[in-house]
Amino acid sequence: MTAHRRETTDYQSLTGARRTGMMTAVANGTCAPNNAGETPAEPAIPQHHVETTDRDFGSLGLNPEILEVLAEIGFEHPTPIQADVIPDAIAGRDLIGLAETGSGKTAAFVLPIIQRLGRGKGVRALVVCPTREIALQTKAFLDVFRKSRLRVTSACLIGGVKIGPQFDQLRRDPDVLVATPGRLLDHTERGTVSLRNVEELVLDEADHMLDLGFMPQVQRIVTQVPSKRHTMLFSATMPPPIERLAQRYMNDPLRIDLAPRGAASGIEHRLYLVDEKDKKSCALALLDSVPGSTLVFTKRRSDAEWLCRVLERGRHSVARIHSDRSQKHRVDALESFRAGRHRILVATNIAARGIDVQGIEHILNYDLPDTAEDYIHRAGRTARGAAEGVVSSIGTWLDKPIVRQIELALGHPLPRSEVEGVSPYREMRSLNERRRRSPLRR
Repeated sequence: MTAHRRETTDYQSLTGARRTGMMTAVANGTCAPNNAGETPAEPAIPQHHVETTDRDFGSLGLNPEILEVLAEIGFEHPTPIQADVIPDAIAGRDLIGLAETGSGKTAAFVLPIIQRLGRGKGVRALVVCPTREIALQTKAFLDVFRKSRLRVTSACLIGGVKIGPQFDQLRRDPDVLVATPGRLLDHTERGTVSLRNVEELVLDEADHMLDLGFMPQVQRIVTQVPSKRHTMLFSATMPPPIERLAQRYMNDPLRIDLAPRGAASGIEHRLYLVDEKDKKSCALALLDSVPGSTLVFTKRRSDAEWLCRVLERGRHSVARIHSDRSQKHRVDALESFRAGRHRILVATNIAARGIDVQGIEHILNYDLPDTAEDYIHRAGRTARGAAEGVVSSIGTWLDKPIVRQIELALGHPLPRSEVEGVSPYREMRSLNERRRRSPLRR
């Protein structure tokens, strides 16, 4: 059994990282594009608290050149997903990694890719990501190795930005492509990208790609990659469509399951049941009364926009992320929230997936998610390690089925709470519960 411990590193204090602008977060950072929309700017890296094992990277089979880079940026001990994935990935085993956002999975697949690429020219590795934010985070970590003796080059192909600078990146024959499905297919159809020499394929956040309806595009992409390849798939959950994808396109994959089985112990769960007409009043009251860094989830862009406008009028420091925002605005919003310039970040369900920000103290589900797994995934963004956090959820009578699913997943009821100024919705007990409580049956 591998012992786990906590490691705290102030990455900005690393002279080499500050001098070169290297990405220094193990799993996820953010690299903002410039005004042209393509060239990553030097990221501002906060202190990042990551659970690590007691092993060292040298024991995982990584070559000396990679270990030299890891030492320079202050990586001493791998996270659990890195310790379990890297040796088998280096050996060329197809694998499925089940782990949550912020677990270190980006380095878990980037390091083996770099070691296995060897000598060559042109695109030999492909990382497919569901969102622009996740793609930029992966590209930022790859850039560490472009600036090292290894000279591994990469290009990032994402939508929502100008396509011209991407042509320039592709003309340089990058070793690794990081791409979102739609923009990658745009390039393959234009003939500006060929995938016929890809040896390493990574499907990152596969369940999120399913949520976004990208499965048809992912299948088209995989069919353009040689069948003789090394494939890694990472996901927080494993719904049946992802199981079928793995069965069809992977060769006897090893499954490494480090996905959490429940929410962290340091989380205080609160459920606010209200009438539908009172949801907005409840949200505003909670944001006024619960302090600390807060991530708000909504289903609709219109709700995210409305909430931001009202909060701004109330002099709250708020940023927002949803699909109608430009890539630059989305990255700026995430960076300002991460840096503490904005206390509140409002995000739609889809746009928020993959956000990894340390120190979030409060999660507010303006809309409850569709599954208990998604609830736990959202809750996992607070109470990291020994920290504590609050998850507040606003529900109506229509949400009772998902509330029951969440309670079954957690193993206990969601504590009902009330907020001043908002009338609570009074639940009717079930017939069986009323019978159990009836004095005539005692």
